[in-house]
Amino acid sequence: MAYDEALAERIRERLGADPGIDEKRMFGGIAFLYQGNMAVGVTGDDLMVRVGPDATDAALARPGTRIFDMTGRPMRGWVVVAGEAVAEDDVLAAWVDEGHAFAASLAPK
Repeated sequence: MAYDEALAERIRERLGADPGIDEKRMFGGIAFLYQGNMAVGVTGDDLMVRVGPDATDAALARPGTRIFDMTGRPMRGWVVVAGEAVAEDDVLAAWVDEGHAFAASLAPK
């Protein structure tokens, strides 16, 4: 499955030149990891965000979200945000920052 390269580029711009960020192909798309922990990614036209188990319900209350489920087993702590829901730069920035902050709260791998 191809992924939305334009969305990936917008994420790259938001993350800037942070030396802790690496990109890795996974989930049929691309993931952005901070110190080895996934923060956000792109699959198809959608944004994946790692928000953590405690923030899942609040994240799912936001527009265009659903639980991350690629294998028939929903993954609490991860959400998928529809591409059209992150069309505005400020909305995308908020999601990217949230994923980055959660990844930064974890021990480096």
